[in-house]
Amino acid sequence: MAGKDVETFNINKRKDFSKWYNTIVRVAELVDDRYNLKGFYVFRPWSVITMELMYDIYERELQLTGHKPCYFPLLIPESSYRKEAEHVIGFMPELIFVTEVGKRKKLGQRYALRSTSETAFYQMYELWVRSWKDLPLKLYQRANVFRWETKATKPFIRTREFYWIEAHDVFASREEAEAQVREDLGMSKRVISGVFGIPFIHFKRPEWDKFPGAEYTYACDVVMPDGKVMQQPSTHLLGQKFSKPFNITFTDKDEVKRYGWQTCYGPAISRIYASLIAVHGDNNGLRLPFNLAPVQVIIIPIISKGSEKAVLKYCNDLKGELVKNGLRVVIDDGDKMPGSKYYYWEMKGVPVRFEVGVKEVKNKTVTVYRRDLRTKKVIKRSALKGIRKLGDEITSTLIRQADKEFKDCIVTVNDYSGLKKVIGDRRIARASYCSIGMNGFKCANKIKSDLTAEVRGVRIDVEERPWTKCVACGSKAESVVYIAREY
Repeated sequence: MAGKDVETFNINKRKDFSKWYNTIVRVAELVDDRYNLKGFYVFRPWSVITMELMYDIYERELQLTGHKPCYFPLLIPESSYRKEAEHVIGFMPELIFVTEVGKRKKLGQRYALRSTSETAFYQMYELWVRSWKDLPLKLYQRANVFRWETKATKPFIRTREFYWIEAHDVFASREEAEAQVREDLGMSKRVISGVFGIPFIHFKRPEWDKFPGAEYTYACDVVMPDGKVMQQPSTHLLGQKFSKPFNITFTDKDEVKRYGWQTCYGPAISRIYASLIAVHGDNNGLRLPFNLAPVQVIIIPIISKGSEKAVLKYCNDLKGELVKNGLRVVIDDGDKMPGSKYYYWEMKGVPVRFEVGVKEVKNKTVTVYRRDLRTKKVIKRSALKGIRKLGDEITSTLIRQADKEFKDCIVTVNDYSGLKKVIGDRRIARASYCSIGMNGFKCANKIKSDLTAEVRGVRIDVEERPWTKCVACGSKAESVVYIAREY
């Protein structure tokens, strides 16, 4: 693998995030958008390797909480979607249907490409759940899902095919189901914030914005560099809204037949990846957490006349030591000048770069460059065992920087003019609000119409009380909400 000639990448991420994002996904070889179907993208190895690592981390967490993996079919009969009224109303506009095969042979009914899999899982849960001994039933699958987005599509952020994990659980009681929702919230915090280093706010969504068919929805919102928010993992208490139409019943210990209580949880890995590159990247390209980088250490040989054999041997010896310790390492021995290689791998976000020339070989040292801080230092070769620790420091730095920027994005407002200003300044407004029940829908529509912003919900990690009247209608406020533009 060798550094390539690429366009100059030096774009101010804060001032022109759209240009920064559209450029980096192309020049860093994350996607190819030339596939001949709008809204569908080819994900290239540099992004897929990281997403596979993200999948592995998430699946380990799910399995530690008792979930087991499975695979369900891609096609879902339309009749299954129609079993739960709110669900079909919510998803029908986005469904993509298969209607015929071969030479115009019409199918007996339409089959949807899965947009989400409640209706696929639950027709089987009716068969699998019989007794209280079968519960809890906690399954998940990694899958691609299809929704015919009508908004402008953007790689990873908003696509018509995206990649996620969905978990579907059944319990004997509401209390157990609600405990699962809390467990999902904790999982999001541990993985998204703790491992991937992406700060977010956990909201209870307003009644008009909950998952179709849920009693209530909790969701994570990440703030992108342009001030817009993007929803990440959401978890839903479905209650018995699906168990009744799908007849998911069990016989309890007293031989009484009861309906199950259900939850579902959906981390979209491809959308989380969008947040990862957007939140951590800088004006020079990607910056990747050490544990998620496809290449963790890039070694650049600096060859002078007569030194090639000795320098390359030294580089290969370094690589061997690092690989033996489980690190992902590449030597760029291509014919580009060292400066071009530095630029290329920095733009790709490789956390650590080794520069090795005659001086390093002679002194048994390595010149080490940190992508997070863009600093260099010389270390002894004997200190190579500390590179993983350096990687942890790099990840911690990225997390600290992301957390600081995140806190600066939220501004408290007291009135509608203040709300307009904050939204115009590409920040999140914190405001008193009449209600996140359906009584507040009219105000939400006003805000959406005037400001193209959305009421995201109330925080669930802190208890907040309104301090003024509703920011939109001036009536008595019941909640403190957060308002922002969204992807």
